[in-house]
Amino acid sequence: MSDSSTASSGSAEVMEAPIPVLPAPYHSPEREALQKQARDFAMGRVLPLANELDPQKGEIPRELIDEMAELGYFGITVPKENGGLGLGAFEYCMVAEELARAWMSVGSIIARAQGAGTGVADSERRGELLHRSATGAWIGAIALSEPDAGSDLAGVETRAVRDGDEFVITGHKRWTGNAKAADFIQVLVRTEDPEPGEKRSAGLATVVVEKERDSFPDGLTGTPIDKIGYHGFVTWDLHFDGLRVPVSNQLGSGGEGFADAQAWLNIARVHTAARAVGLARAAVEDSIGYLQERRQFEHPIGDFQALRFKLATMAARVEQARSFYQHVAHRLDQGEPCEREAAMVKLLATEMAAEVTGDGIQLHGGNGYTTERQVERHWRDARLTTIFEGTSEIQMKIISDRLLPRAGTS
Repeated sequence: MSDSSTASSGSAEVMEAPIPVLPAPYHSPEREALQKQARDFAMGRVLPLANELDPQKGEIPRELIDEMAELGYFGITVPKENGGLGLGAFEYCMVAEELARAWMSVGSIIARAQGAGTGVADSERRGELLHRSATGAWIGAIALSEPDAGSDLAGVETRAVRDGDEFVITGHKRWTGNAKAADFIQVLVRTEDPEPGEKRSAGLATVVVEKERDSFPDGLTGTPIDKIGYHGFVTWDLHFDGLRVPVSNQLGSGGEGFADAQAWLNIARVHTAARAVGLARAAVEDSIGYLQERRQFEHPIGDFQALRFKLATMAARVEQARSFYQHVAHRLDQGEPCEREAAMVKLLATEMAAEVTGDGIQLHGGNGYTTERQVERHWRDARLTTIFEGTSEIQMKIISDRLLPRAGTS
């Protein structure tokens, strides 16, 4: 890099785009107010913390989590009678986009509540946990993947063997974000082997491990995974060695764990699409500021048509992906399963975000390849969205299998 690309100290002034008007039939005054509140909170409160803590691989401060709880962000989809906002996937994803624009982990932590881990059989206990979830006092972690079972969750080998009124869990989980800081860990386990002729996913169940925050219970140990991005909370490699959990902590009935995980992933994939849109939007907004700040040949580089056209294409792709995730979220709120559409929007939005944030680095020139600018963080985080909740290749498999069933399958 030449001396002419040396960065000035600090970052370019953040250029916020106007809040897009939610199109019919999605617009309502209530949604508009929620969107503005989330954007103001993200830009005024979250972004400064992200700029300070992300370079240190720091965690989301507990006081910020408490503020998010007061705003209701952990109970967006929890019924009002249980202390939540009583809203749907649309609002959940809309808020996630705004938060992820500032720091993706903050857009992600709200997924660790929303009534997660509350599907226990006892109705009184379920009501108590829903209320705790809505108030930010029941924030969890999800342990699905294993070293040899990530894309193929039917291959989960972590065992839960019944011993009286308890399960004894033994196995190895990987990529469990927020595990130590969580109030619970929702674990996909195998309670029995499939019978001959049954699907490999038969015998899987979901069990909730209740725990104290910032510690692991007896029978569970963890090692942090050192990631290149997605800072804000620690991602863990977990070893279960005889951890005991009450049988009553199993969610649903036996054998439904795989189906439950798949249903959860539909919403999770739209949520990931929304986070990806937030990251890509951040790259666009940061680039707008930089193109006006940086001068070459006695002009702001934003005067040069090649750069203007790249920015225009980036912005158009963000808008396209936003419209798509809003459409799928709306359909989920109408009760449609949308497995294919959730895979489609996850595929398109995350691949878009990886490319658009990369284009943002290019527009920043040499300065984009430094930690002095926020755009490198957006790229690091966006790159992960093409991998978690099912890689882009897994989304392609889901989509193609539903468009073109293989011979001998229905």
